[in-house]
Amino acid sequence: MIAPSRGIVKLQQASHKLLASGGRRSGHRGIASLAQTICDPIQSYVSDSNDPYLNLSIEHYLLQKSPPDSTILFLYTNRPCIVIGRNQNPWLEVNLGILKAGSSTTAKEDGQPVIGNVDLVRRRSGGGTVFHDEGNVNWSVICPPTDFTRDKHAEMVVRALRKLGIDRARVNERHDIVLDQGNRNGRSDPQDTHRTPYTVDDGAGPRPLKVSGSAYKLTRNRALHHGTCLLRSPNLQAIPQYLHSPAKPYLKARGVESVSSPIANIGLSNQAFQKQVQDEFARMHSGVPAAIAVDESLLSTPEISKGYDELRALDWTYSQTPQFTLFSHPETDEDPHAPVHDHLDTSPVPWLHPKIPINFKVQHGAILDVGSSKMSNQELEVLSTLKDQRIQELEKLTDELEGEEDDNSKAVRPIANWLGAMLPIVHV
Repeated sequence: MIAPSRGIVKLQQASHKLLASGGRRSGHRGIASLAQTICDPIQSYVSDSNDPYLNLSIEHYLLQKSPPDSTILFLYTNRPCIVIGRNQNPWLEVNLGILKAGSSTTAKEDGQPVIGNVDLVRRRSGGGTVFHDEGNVNWSVICPPTDFTRDKHAEMVVRALRKLGIDRARVNERHDIVLDQGNRNGRSDPQDTHRTPYTVDDGAGPRPLKVSGSAYKLTRNRALHHGTCLLRSPNLQAIPQYLHSPAKPYLKARGVESVSSPIANIGLSNQAFQKQVQDEFARMHSGVPAAIAVDESLLSTPEISKGYDELRALDWTYSQTPQFTLFSHPETDEDPHAPVHDHLDTSPVPWLHPKIPINFKVQHGAILDVGSSKMSNQELEVLSTLKDQRIQELEKLTDELEGEEDDNSKAVRPIANWLGAMLPIVHV
């Protein structure tokens, strides 16, 4: 599911037909089947698990272990989760404080919908942050680099959607799949997956709605293109609160920042979509065998189990974050030393004047440096005790400081509490 804009636009009613048949083919399940097919030139898999850590680990295994000249289709659906890109900052992209149902008090008090427990996953490919749930099917194609383009398999999905009656679907200039929202303005070539009869060229018409975003991973011998497809997500209205970080105004970060787009559900069933994508993949590659069903039994495969544990580790999720700076006051200017705004009258440090800014440089999940252009050397020395402090151990630090009565501990305690609130850690 795609990162939405603030105003989610409801999909206009579109005529489409649902296939009565299911979206999967018969196939053997589990370890033996994967071991038998991993060397085939053309392979097709569908996951029976909704565990995002497992599905991404299976995908990574297929990328690493399949022959360089093979082509693979893998379809899977995840339980509610937020998946960030390899080079993204979770504190910038996600409202981490509400991911666990028990801690979602703010959302409940505001009367906003609360989904419940939502996993946070850092994938191995680049790109932006996406929201997955059971109304979103993920499609993944692994192929030789010589066969890869950023549009090729998005075009495959568009052809599948059009055969299901979704005639507004096309691939846009960002390689995403969108539904045009303009009035029918004539005919277009049915084979052209980049235009529809509803495409508006001058930009004056209604903005297309995004239903599928993509990410990529290229290695020397393999190319991975995976994407989402919004079908019947029940959570469209809840997504913005999960993808709006309250810490964002306080952060200046390196890495990739997500691009928001208006989104919508297509309205198809998961089964109809999966079957049509499998059929379209088969048309592109003659002689595709029946799709193989995979599930949790693959955790007994050492490489998949190792990848699963890596994705769930706090070090992978948080310590892989590119360097960033957290400011004590909201940053709205490019210059990090620009004067703070007059209306600000709070500070994370009670013993400092509220207008005095502090910045915390964080790298590899640990505080690299603490600084301020307006603090005395003595004050900076107190703050320097936080250098090398790991973000994921801030809670432990605050607990240790709670019972200390020396001046330094009393001075550092409120800062550690504030840092923990601004940069929370969600445990799997």
